[in-house]
Amino acid sequence: MADEATRRLVAELPLLRTAAGPRDREGWAGRLKEEYRALIQYVENNKRADNDWFRLESNAEGTRWFGKCWYVHELLKYEFGIEFEIPVTYPATAPEIAIPELDGKTAKMYRGGKICLSDHFKPLWARNVPKFGLAHLMALGV
Repeated sequence: MADEATRRLVAELPLLRTAAGPRDREGWAGRLKEEYRALIQYVENNKRADNDWFRLESNAEGTRWFGKCWYVHELLKYEFGIEFEIPVTYPATAPEIAIPELDGKTAKMYRGGKICLSDHFKPLWARNVPKFGLAHLMALGV
């Protein structure tokens, strides 16, 4: 599925342990802490590699995420809004990432700019529940 550089990048991310979703009030707080730690590690790794390309934040409950992602091509920076919601069956079900500004621009997107993750990413996610989290989603899904 992924090239060697992507595999190395994902191997540097911490694996999560808590198998709790938004419905599990007590467990969700612990899972959210793990998610933030992994995201912080991913951003730090990207900055060290001079590959900073996104910013995310969430609502107070940690169920709706939004931010910006960008790409620099020929000294031009292209910036897009990114958003996703945590499904109630998370972490068993991966979130669907949307970049609404790119809706209809590529065959790998559908309804409202959602990125098609079904063929390769969702089976990989299913094999790695609950170890994969939002940092892995960003690294492999976007």
